[in-house]
Amino acid sequence: MKFEVTILGSSSATPVFNRNPSAQLLNCNEKYYLIDCGEGTQQQLTKYNLKATRIDYIFISHLHGDHYFGLIGLLSSLHLNGRTKSMQIYGPKPLLEILEIQFKYSDTVLRYPLEFFPIEANESIKIFENSELTVKTIMLNHRIPTTGFLFEQKPRQRKLIKEKADEIPMAYYTALKKGIDVELPDGEILKSEDYTTPADPPKSYAYCSDTMYDERYFSAIKNCDTLYHEATFLHELLDRANETHHTTALQAGEIANIVGAKKLLIGHFSSRYKTLQMLLEETQSVFENTELAIEGKTFQL
Repeated sequence: MKFEVTILGSSSATPVFNRNPSAQLLNCNEKYYLIDCGEGTQQQLTKYNLKATRIDYIFISHLHGDHYFGLIGLLSSLHLNGRTKSMQIYGPKPLLEILEIQFKYSDTVLRYPLEFFPIEANESIKIFENSELTVKTIMLNHRIPTTGFLFEQKPRQRKLIKEKADEIPMAYYTALKKGIDVELPDGEILKSEDYTTPADPPKSYAYCSDTMYDERYFSAIKNCDTLYHEATFLHELLDRANETHHTTALQAGEIANIVGAKKLLIGHFSSRYKTLQMLLEETQSVFENTELAIEGKTFQL
């Protein structure tokens, strides 16, 4: 199963130095999930050859403009391009009013249904589930109500051993992949473990958008496979980070260590940094398996 994320935007507050505001595209088995939608997101999708028409789910973390100002443009373009299937949007309750006002005063009636699901930032709960994954909110600490999102794959079925599959009728494949032994009419037992191998363990991806260091959300991201965490400033600007309710690069690495993450991606970089190497090195000083959330790069989760 494909489980990967492509970075569309990694800048904080304003687009600068060829970096765009926050947006990511999660691909889970060829289903697209858009995470935040900063200004320019649809242009980034085009630039990296990612089809916006395949997005069916959008998750907005909070109502600072660098996380949603691209949404009305994206939804409008899909309308103009003839979309008819529904779009599910998960975000703060006032976001629906914002969208309705913009559509009202542009005299726009979408050709497709918007299904809006308001989320609260005062608890971590499951907000989405389908056959492949679940999505839970992460209660963050920012200047306005803000949630992160934890994407967790569901356990998958065992995998048939190709060399042995031809030896048995296809009618038994489903049971064997579920780990169930099968008894044949002549009494022979086909053991699941003889014809299948264990599935890859399910993976998890935690997206922590804007937040200051706060131990209250650590339990929600404990032992995640890949953690994306904002790292707006170098630690020398800790006072500024606390004032604006953001995190330093050093703190992001410390958080990854504390929660037992296997890999860390850092992003949401302040516009004051023309190059990002110092941020990476600071984070790696406490958590070595760290990478920069570089725009256009796809990470296997």
